[in-house]
Parts: sequence; C-alpha cells; structure tokens
Amino acid sequence: MDALSGAGPRRARCSLGAASPEARAAAAPWARFSAWLECVCVVTFDLELGQALELVYPSDFRLTDKEKSSICYLSFPDSHSGCLGDTQFSFRIRQCSGQRSPWHAEDRRYNSGAPMSLQREPAHYFGYVYFRQVKDSSVKRGYFQKALLSLIAPEYFDKLAPCLEAVCSEMDEWPAPVPGQTLNLPVMGVVLQVHIPSRVDKPEYSPPKPCSHENLLPAPVILTSVHELDLFRCFQPVLTHVQTLWELMLLGEPLVVLAPSPAMSSEMVLALISCLQPLKFCCDYRPYFTIHDSEFKEFTTRTQAPPNVVLGVTNPFFIKTLQHWPHILRVGEPKMAGDLPKQVKLKKPSRLKTLDTKPGLYTAYSAHLHRDKALLKRLLKGLQKKKPWDTQTALLRRHLLELTQSFIIPLEHYMASLMPLQKNITPWKTPPQIRPFRQDDFLRSLEHAGPQLTCILKGDWLGLYRRFFKSPHFDGWYRQRHKEMAQKLEALHLEAICEAQNIEAWMKDKSEVEVVDLVLKLREKLVQAQGHQLPVKEATLQRAQLYIETVIGSLPKDLQAVLCPP
Repeated sequence: MDALSGAGPRRARCSLGAASPEARAAAAPWARFSAWLECVCVVTFDLELGQALELVYPSDFRLTDKEKSSICYLSFPDSHSGCLGDTQFSFRIRQCSGQRSPWHAEDRRYNSGAPMSLQREPAHYFGYVYFRQVKDSSVKRGYFQKALLSLIAPEYFDKLAPCLEAVCSEMDEWPAPVPGQTLNLPVMGVVLQVHIPSRVDKPEYSPPKPCSHENLLPAPVILTSVHELDLFRCFQPVLTHVQTLWELMLLGEPLVVLAPSPAMSSEMVLALISCLQPLKFCCDYRPYFTIHDSEFKEFTTRTQAPPNVVLGVTNPFFIKTLQHWPHILRVGEPKMAGDLPKQVKLKKPSRLKTLDTKPGLYTAYSAHLHRDKALLKRLLKGLQKKKPWDTQTALLRRHLLELTQSFIIPLEHYMASLMPLQKNITPWKTPPQIRPFRQDDFLRSLEHAGPQLTCILKGDWLGLYRRFFKSPHFDGWYRQRHKEMAQKLEALHLEAICEAQNIEAWMKDKSEVEVVDLVLKLREKLVQAQGHQLPVKEATLQRAQLYIETVIGSLPKDLQAVLCPP
C-alpha cells in the first residue's frame, strides 16, 4: 500500500500541503514556494515495514525523524475508519525543537496585515491530506492507497514524481500572499483566484464576485475563501448545541470529537475553532489524532487534568482512554442529502459507555447563555425547504460572529480606556505606562457598556466573563492587545519626537551621553518601524532618519565615527 501526504502549506493560506510557521531565507532556491507551502510528502505503506516516507519535495526540506513518523501515521485513516475511494482531511503537529530558519521581513509583513486568527504560528505544522484507497488484486491485502492534495493528486496518481516537480516549480513562480490582495495563481493549466484575508476586511456573508479585470484564459477557478469551512454542513448534527460548543471553545475547555472518519473529525475540529473568529484560538487543537501520535501519553494521562486541547479522533479506543475528559462529542455517519439531520443529544458523562456509544454531546457543563431558539428554527426550516447551503452557512456564521463580537467589544472598549492620552505623550520624556487591567473594574463597567447593547441573548454574562478570565484565550487576547497598544505608544512617541520643532535647541544643554542615548533610541524605533512592528507613516520614518543624521552631526568626530563607522 502507498499513501501520499502533503506536509507543507502555511496556516490558512491555501489548501495545498501542510502549513509551517517558519520560512527559509529569501535567498533559498524555493523561497517563493515556501511562502505558500513548506513541502509535499509521499507516504508509502509496506506490509512488512509499515508507513514510510517515500518522497519529500523540495528534496532539501529537512524534517526530523519524529516529524517524519508523525506525518506517516497521520497520512492514513485509522483502521476503524474504513475509508474507500478518495477522502481529504487535515492534521496538526508540533514542530520538533531544532535549527530552523529565522523569520524574515516577509513573515512580519504578512502577520502585520493578517487577521489574528490567520497569522502564522511558530510551533506547528499543518498537514493537508488527499487519501485514495481502491481495490487492487495485485496487493496482498487488496488495496492500493495513496494520499495527496486535492488539485494535484489525480495527476500524481498517473504521472508520479515528474508531476510533483512541475507543480512545485509553478508554485515557485507565485507572488507571496499579501493580506488584502486578490491573486491569480496558475497551476496545472488552471488559474486559481484567491483573496488573501486582511484584518481590515469586512465580514463576508455571501460569496464575493470575481475581482480581476484581466482577460484570463482559461477562466479562473474562484476560491471564495481559502480559510473557511462549510460551517453549516459541519454543524448540521449539533445545531441545537452550537452555542454550548461556542462557550466551550471560548473557555478553552478540553474536548474530544469522536467521528467515523478523519475527514469528519478534522472538519468538525476546524469548524469548532473557527467559531471564535475574529478572536484567535489560543489553545492546542488536533484535527486528526491517533494512538501513534508522540503526544498520546501526554494527552491521555490521568495523573493531571486534561490539557486545553480539542482532539479529533476516529478510534473507539479513545472512548475508554479519554472518558475522564469533561466534554466528549460523538458524531455519527452523515445523512443522505436532503434528509433532516437527527440532532445529537446532551448527555451526562456518566452515560458514556466503552462500547456501543450513541452520538451525543457528553458533558456536565451548563451553558451560561440561553439558546437562540429563533435562529435554530430558521436553520431547521431552511433545511426542510432545501435552502442553499451557502445561505445557511452565512446565517450561522453571522450569528457566531455577532456573538463573539458582542462578547469581545466590551473588553476592547475597556482595554482602550487603559491607554494613556495622546496629549500626555511628549517628545523628550519616556511615554507613560499602559494602566493595568482590573477585572472587577471591567465587570462593573458591563452594567452600562456590556454585551446586552449589541446582543439580544439573555443569560449569565458575568459568569461567562469570570470563567473567560481563567482561560488561555483571555491570556492570549490580553497579551496581544497589550503588545499592540505598547507598539502604538512607541509609534506616538516617535511621531512626537519627529514633530518637535527645534531639536537643536533641545541639544544645547544636554550632555553627550544624553544625545547618544537619543540616537540609539531613535535607531531602535526606526528598526522596529521598518520591520513592520510599529504603525507609523513613511514620512515619519524619513523625518526620524533626518533627525538621527542631524543629532550625529552635532557630536564630536570621534563619537560620529563610533555611531557611523565607515
């Protein structure tokens, strides 16, 4: 048996391979390719040897033995899945510690414009698998198996390695993904038109129209989204529990998703973590997880509380192994198109049996917010009337987006109130500090500026916020917002310095040490701004450079030589 797996494209850029957080240096032979994809892997299954990595392309891409082992096992559905024909799924693995190329300016530029939920991660690879299993009488066990990425897989199965080389060479000619841009990407005689999401994009509830005015032959294949799933299709069997699941995701609760196949488990896990957009999901998640994973012992130990991770599994063995976890979602086989899906029931964990477990959400958690019955009625009625799935998905995604925004907006407003006033930022003094976040002060502010202003749902919002403060998502959100505010503070201080009218007058009564200190601080801010770490205008950067030259020119020749060596 053989299997073919992609282990290389980056997070939420394109569904071609497995995403990685670190790009190789810009001068590397495959630098442009690595802006989209790290590598493509072909995995082979031998009856005597088991899974083995047959091919990695580009051939110079280095994976550790541990990473290779994880990719091999995760590229095949579990033996309990019984996948025949073609199926696609995804996985996520930790990068092993070791020598990696440092991030360069392109990475920072992408992250500075990308939505929080779609920024590159520094510690994981994302794998996208195309798996094919067909009967083959020439193989002892009767199956020929391969897995690769959906667009190039059919060609690969016919033409093998030369096809991979040709496709990768085409991708190496693609421009880098820039947030906010719509790109036309040629591959295998097809043009893919993709929009790279930007943090300033407005939420789209319907498929966007083609943005290109070029006369492209052949006509482009328009990918309306490179990062969003068909949310309604994923959540059909759990519609009655969507808000409870949203709360569990918001609080970073440990959750096991047991599904019949890797395709269903990975789609459900990715749908769950996308519930929080635009909030970044700060916990671990594994769209497809097996007993062979290197973190198996870590995740199944009973000597400590379950970690904050969402696990997608297919092997019923996990019911017994993880029955101490607080939340388990079991989903059944998908229904035929047009059938009204049977909603899984909410059950107590004590009813979880090792064998013959029925679909359901097994949890003792009580939701803080009341269920939106009107939304549920509209969605189920839409199913009965066979409304288009993209319409149903738009309705569900809008509801989840508005729910998340209603929860986050009060936090954003309170956080903004902690920023020093701009009038208190003066050129020649250290800028004032951001005031500390006080949870009690925030909770008191909810009475007049809470989520009730934008959301009609009733319930225990205060209790939900209190639990949120203990979650990894609050910590991740607060750290990111504090970092952005600190950068804004630095930018405002740089602007204040550059707008000062007479720097020569300031230097008159200053010692050489103070003047040199100003040069060093300006240079540090300039480097940060040029690396897209400070939100400043180009004119400010030019003025800062001019100030540095002016200040250095006022110093003695020996100091000038130190600060500006030949």
